[in-house]
Amino acid sequence: MIAADTTETRYLLRMQRVIDHIHRHLDGDLGLDVLSGVAAFSPYHFHRQFSAMFGMSLHRYVQMARMKRAASRLAYRADTVTHIAFEAGYEAPDSFARAFRQRIGQAPLAFREQPDWAAWEAAMVPLSKVRSRIMTQQFSSDDVSLREVSDIPIALMSHHGDPQRLGETIRRFIAWRKGNGVRAADHATYTIFHTDPEISGPDAYHLDLATEIRRPLTSADAGVEAGVIPGGHCAVLRVMGNSDDLRPAAEFLYGTWLPLSGEELRDFPLYAQRIRFFPDVPEQEAITDLFLPLR
Repeated sequence: MIAADTTETRYLLRMQRVIDHIHRHLDGDLGLDVLSGVAAFSPYHFHRQFSAMFGMSLHRYVQMARMKRAASRLAYRADTVTHIAFEAGYEAPDSFARAFRQRIGQAPLAFREQPDWAAWEAAMVPLSKVRSRIMTQQFSSDDVSLREVSDIPIALMSHHGDPQRLGETIRRFIAWRKGNGVRAADHATYTIFHTDPEISGPDAYHLDLATEIRRPLTSADAGVEAGVIPGGHCAVLRVMGNSDDLRPAAEFLYGTWLPLSGEELRDFPLYAQRIRFFPDVPEQEAITDLFLPLR
């Protein structure tokens, strides 16, 4: 978060309150009067202040935040298009469909059936730029805890190759979970990071989507394989809110915390446990624990 120690950072903190409020209240009134009140700025000027600071209008930011949630629910949840349209603030599915096609490049049903993840990612770039400027979580060594974990039997689905196609693997993994009764509500969910695409390149990108499993896998479990997250000593860093990019948290663990800790790494990849998920909770209420295995 932003440290409030100068006039500029205090100003940014007021804008940060607005961004946080938007993402926590996507179903609520996000009009100019409400949001200028959250920031404690005059409504006569606030829309110009927002546009000047972030390079996009307040209305467009709210629209894009709602579209991001709508896209996630279309791709990963079974909500009807009509329900998603109403949640996004549209009075009719047709108007939602036009706006979604304009922003994302596909009609909602086409996106649900076969999402164009590259187009979706490109459409979300302006939103991500605002978030990265004002909502990036700052870490300190006090945020890291040391934990002894037990072996965790898992069912995993591997993703290899272009990170922009990860959404397809996520959809298959969710479909397997639903079809086999492995609910996220009572089976912990993990991501195991074997490579970093910025280092290995996209072709060598490899991660595993995983869930704890309490039964042997059978022929009905096609597409997943059995594995184990080995128990042992771990450093754990909790990431609050947006977890689209966990690189800043990982870089803090490797580059700042580890050299000062006196600890040594164990031969198992960095992994995350997804405690609370967007879009099931507002993005700012999502929780991810990042585990660094130690000797």
